[in-house]
Amino acid sequence: MTTDAGVQPKSAAWSELRPTAVLVLADGTVIEGKGVGATGVCEAEVCFNTALTGYEEILTDPSYAGQIVTFTFPHIGNVGTNKEDIEDLTPANRAGAVGAIFKADITAPSSYRAADHLDHWLKARGVIALAGVDTRALTALIREKGAPNAVIAHDPDGKFDIPELKKRAAAWHGLLNLDLARDVTSGQSSVWSEKPWVWNEGFEQQTEPEFHVVAIDYGIKRNILRLIAGLGAKITIVPATATAEDVLAYKPDGIFLSNGPGDPAATGQYAVPAIKDLIKTDIPVFGICLGHQMLALALGGDTKKMHQGHHGANHPVRDDTTGKVEIVSMNHGFAVDAASFPDGVEETHVSLFDGSNCGLRVVGRPVFSVQHHPEASPGPQDSHYLFQRFFNLIRKSKGLEPVPEREHAA
Repeated sequence: MTTDAGVQPKSAAWSELRPTAVLVLADGTVIEGKGVGATGVCEAEVCFNTALTGYEEILTDPSYAGQIVTFTFPHIGNVGTNKEDIEDLTPANRAGAVGAIFKADITAPSSYRAADHLDHWLKARGVIALAGVDTRALTALIREKGAPNAVIAHDPDGKFDIPELKKRAAAWHGLLNLDLARDVTSGQSSVWSEKPWVWNEGFEQQTEPEFHVVAIDYGIKRNILRLIAGLGAKITIVPATATAEDVLAYKPDGIFLSNGPGDPAATGQYAVPAIKDLIKTDIPVFGICLGHQMLALALGGDTKKMHQGHHGANHPVRDDTTGKVEIVSMNHGFAVDAASFPDGVEETHVSLFDGSNCGLRVVGRPVFSVQHHPEASPGPQDSHYLFQRFFNLIRKSKGLEPVPEREHAA
């Protein structure tokens, strides 16, 4: 192309896109990308999640407090966000992941349920995110070296003091010995009656409960509460710091120990004494995730920090009480050491990925727990039956006939 004067037009100057977000690992590795979500700087542990769906449920799971989630599935944000898929109990507190790493840019939502764009939603929740990252390489690094401490930073102008960020990443104390349940728990007791979601109808209310369950909130997820309510319970939620006396004052038929973030040994400093007193009663007790870990501590077992943790919706677990294998949802960076169980405590579930413990029960007592997330939000519903197992213990304590577990598994 030429002008009327026969002069070649000047071509546009070459411009190089400046990274607007960085992930700086404690070992000095710097990963650049495009900033999305909130701006700012935050220290956290980096993990990866292999789920193909459910990114909103993952990011709002309080068990991810203090963590940055690397999504191995490349396209995150395609179905937008909505208020029904949030998992933290009090959205205003924004309990959940503090950062996220994506392979592809966030696209406009394509779902009739979408109420908001993921980028806008991340900004509103204060989640710093990074797009355009080779998430396969980052995942391989985590698998090789373990979940690293890091700093994630987002500045639209791309101005970063990398040496200072490296110092912050190297100096961060990490999740070991860190109690995060206090940060995500309920501030006061409350009553829950919402039942599971029904396609295109929303949530119904439990108006005729048969039993009363007290749930100790270490970072509880909404779908756990919905499944308990759906099986016929009024639920009273109490803070993580509740004592055994506080719980027993409600005269519960069953006691639930919830999931949550951080090091179980740290939270256990105040939670384990209460759990020890509760399991001395004949009231059925059921724990999930952090609740499972702290129940193990209360029974005399040990917990340990994992190399990379288990995070995903495709984990095979064997239930030794039935001999069946289930595909389950996982989210934990600490594990119970089954070799530390004292007499009278049995291992019930085992990960078929690495043989780590995924469940226990007390012989002759109505007390059991699992490491994985049977509420399946997100994830497969293979382990929904565990909630019926809990209710059957309650029914037995009342002299009532049990309900077949698998009959109510979905």
